[in-house]
Amino acid sequence: MKTGINTRKQRRLMNDINVVPYIDVMLVLLVIFMITAPLMNPGVIDLPSITSSSLPPIRPIELTIKKNGMLSIVDRNVSKAGRTVIRDELIKYLKQKQNNNPVQAVVISADQNVRYGKVLEVMDLLQQNQVQRVGLLVVPKE
Repeated sequence: MKTGINTRKQRRLMNDINVVPYIDVMLVLLVIFMITAPLMNPGVIDLPSITSSSLPPIRPIELTIKKNGMLSIVDRNVSKAGRTVIRDELIKYLKQKQNNNPVQAVVISADQNVRYGKVLEVMDLLQQNQVQRVGLLVVPKE
């Protein structure tokens, strides 16, 4: 009879996992969810409501600075055609429009070759004359 450490049976490593019980559990859960899903009532959401406005949205006035420094103004609420204006005429027109409708914005668009200083001069002119809601108009890249 042998005694000592060598008499014990050596255990063999188990390299595989029995997944059958996991599959059984998943199938039971799937059946439970398939049965209970149609029985659940979706919650009713009470969304806020607003009154619809009968007025169309107001388009901004477009102020264009051309390559030669001339100013052109387009009011798409009135017409699609632009007209060339001088600075005094521009301020007079914008103040009149702002008195009639203070929420109407003014957007400045400039040719790519116009110096940035010219755009700043026009923005400064509008700011000095208390023209509200001034922005820059850009064309997105495709």
